Amino acid sequence: MKKILSLAAMALICLSAGAQQLARVNFSELVALMPEMDKAREVMDASQKEAQETYAAMVEEYQGKATQYQQKSASWTAAIRESKEKELMDMQGRLQEFQQSISQELQQQQAQLVSPINEKAQKAVTEIAKAKGLTVVFDFQQALYFDEAAVVDITPDARKALNIPEGRTLESLQAELAAQQQAAAAK
Repeated sequence: MKKILSLAAMALICLSAGAQQLARVNFSELVALMPEMDKAREVMDASQKEAQETYAAMVEEYQGKATQYQQKSASWTAAIRESKEKELMDMQGRLQEFQQSISQELQQQQAQLVSPINEKAQKAVTEIAKAKGLTVVFDFQQALYFDEAAVVDITPDARKALNIPEGRTLESLQAELAAQQQAAAAK
C-alpha cells in the first residue's frame, strides 16, 4: 500500500511540475520471459530434482531400517533394540535437518540467480526511460488505474532491449514449462 501511495505522490509531483511523460512497463513479464531466466529455471529445476532424489534416498533408507526394526525387534537384546531405536531417531533428525537446510539453500540459489536478471531488466527500463525523456515509469501490475492515452507503454521497447523473442508471451512460457514437466514425468 505504501508503494502505491508513494507512486501516486510521485506522479502528482511530476504532473504539478509540468512533467508530462509517464510510462508503464510490465516488469514481471520482462523478467519471466528473458532468456537468462530460462537458464536460471534450468539450474533451479536441476537443483530441486537433485534435492528430491537425495531426500527420497534418505527416506527409503529410513523406511528400510524401520521395517527391519519392526520385523526383528522382538528377537533382539535390549542393547541392540536401544541402539536401533537411537539410529532411527537420528535418521529422522537428519531427514528434518535436510528438509530445512535444502529449502533455505534452494531459496538462496534462486535469489542469487534471479538478482542479476532483475538488475539487467531494471537497467534496460532505466535506459529506455532516460532515452525517451520519461519522468516516471510505473510497474504495470502495481498501478490501480492509468489512462492509456496519458501513459506510454515501454514494455515492447524493453522486450527488444532484453532480446525477448517477439512472439514469446507468458502464455507460451507456461505452455513450455507444462510440456517440460510432462516430459520429465514421463521419464
